[in-house]
Amino acid sequence: MKVAYVFATPMASAFKLARMILPQLEKGIHGAEVVGMMFFDDNIYCLRQGDDVGERLARIAADQGFPLMICDDCALRRGMATGELHLCGTGEVTAEGTVPGVVAGCFPQLYAALAANPPDQIITL
Repeated sequence: MKVAYVFATPMASAFKLARMILPQLEKGIHGAEVVGMMFFDDNIYCLRQGDDVGERLARIAADQGFPLMICDDCALRRGMATGELHLCGTGEVTAEGTVPGVVAGCFPQLYAALAANPPDQIITL
């Protein structure tokens, strides 16, 4: 089964990702193929350059070939992207200060990123 994760609730990246999903991915025991991850609100902070969770996740994502995306609006408001708020959703906002491979976007960019390898399930945490 192929899954995509959307981290939308408070502390989802600090608890569910950092303490459950990431260690399982690192051990090769997750049980599902991850095809993408999207981060909203304060969950994007785990993808800051130098963050242990983000650095580990970036390596796994690169090795397994799945995209990491941060909400462009959330990233702009938190100083983790360059661009203008009116450009959110256009693909013209750029992630900044993040671990390698992270892109900023909104639902149109998420759908495009998942189109090449669509998930069977999208799990919102």
